[in-house]
Amino acid sequence: MSKMQDADPQRILVIRLGALGDFVQSFGPFEAIRRAHPTARITLLTTRPFVELARLAPWFDEVVVDQRPRWTDLAGLWDLRRKLVGYDRVYDLQTSGRTARYFWLAGRPVWSGHVAVARLPHANPWRNIMHTRPRQRDQLRMAGVPLVDKPDLSWLTGAGPRLAQPYALLVPGAAPHRPEKRWPAGHYGALAACLFARGITPVVVGSAAEQPLAAQVQAHCPQALDLTGQTSLPELAGLAARAWGAVGNDTGPMHLAAEVGCRCIVLFSHASTPSRTAPLGYRPGQVEVFWVRDLAFLSVQRVAAALW
Repeated sequence: MSKMQDADPQRILVIRLGALGDFVQSFGPFEAIRRAHPTARITLLTTRPFVELARLAPWFDEVVVDQRPRWTDLAGLWDLRRKLVGYDRVYDLQTSGRTARYFWLAGRPVWSGHVAVARLPHANPWRNIMHTRPRQRDQLRMAGVPLVDKPDLSWLTGAGPRLAQPYALLVPGAAPHRPEKRWPAGHYGALAACLFARGITPVVVGSAAEQPLAAQVQAHCPQALDLTGQTSLPELAGLAARAWGAVGNDTGPMHLAAEVGCRCIVLFSHASTPSRTAPLGYRPGQVEVFWVRDLAFLSVQRVAAALW
């Protein structure tokens, strides 16, 4: 009997906590799990930033929040344990040191993940150097879950405001504590001016904390539209799906743009490893990666040339 046939799980827990780029690259695995268990009640355990997006998706019957309590917080751990127990099968797509402990906290259920003693271990010795997407596909393959080549995101791509065409998204932000992952905002401003000269409206997106970056872009190109802090994740996905293209740093919104089919140019510094973390897209040439040691030395002309 196959691993899918040795039990008929009716209560399934999927664990995916974040960050945004990793969460987005789990869309295919999410759909594969749903297709493999069409009648099961599937619960997602995630963190608060992704609840709205997950509840819109057709893959889950319930979404619960992991508050990520400290290991010394007994009340928090008791609440977490309550969220982890009672499932016929668990798919741990986070596969972190933290979620390895969840296996024990949950009472050692039938578990797909990186825990060696689990019933459905991802027993690939190279898993830690694999890109997120193929690593998760390999994990599910070992658990007997048929793969999904491309998830159906029609539930997502219609969201967000309708802007006059054509427009291009600019994503000048990144993790605040990782400034080395950011192409200078002035470079984005110069690129915005190039886009506008070609008849393409530059649209700056990101969190509210990145509004100063948008202001720097507009200092170079006043015609750029600032939508920082004004879009939810579903709305951002819809904007990206309809965009002429997107240029941005190694940050979650670029993964979201690539996932919904937007043509993307993604800028990486020495702080990231594209072979393990870059957005992949779903068609040849959809995603182009520039990987330079110091993004300050990546010229606007080089990036602009790649757009045409």
